[in-house]
Amino acid sequence: MNTARHASEQLMSWPALSEGRTPCGSGLGLNAGSQEIVHFHGDHEADVHLTRAMIAKLEPALAGSTAVHLRTGSEWVTVRLDIDSDIDLLATLVSAALQAATRAEAEPDVRGPHRDPCTRQGSPAPVIIRHPDVPGEETSGRSCYR
Repeated sequence: MNTARHASEQLMSWPALSEGRTPCGSGLGLNAGSQEIVHFHGDHEADVHLTRAMIAKLEPALAGSTAVHLRTGSEWVTVRLDIDSDIDLLATLVSAALQAATRAEAEPDVRGPHRDPCTRQGSPAPVIIRHPDVPGEETSGRSCYR
């Protein structure tokens, strides 16, 4: 099952999101206005553009998820989409990203504009931590990485 396609179809029904191309060339991206909110890498992975403030707020919950991968200093989180509950998690994070994007537009960054690339640009490849309940997959004992 292509869980990324299932997740993208669900998210494309949201009135706040519109289809767009991604700067990293990954294919399908969904935007809120001019702000990219989520894009998909392959059949089982999505990147969600939160903000550093939103990631800090959600970090205790994110750190407990084997499906979420964090990068130090990045405004993006990667969600591994292996099972249906991962799609639910993605939808929750996209909702948080929409809230964060609305706040960011209302409160511009005093440091000036900056471009935080998706997880596939400008940073080492993410360490994938798999669900232990998916056959043939292992977990490293850490739920996220920094």
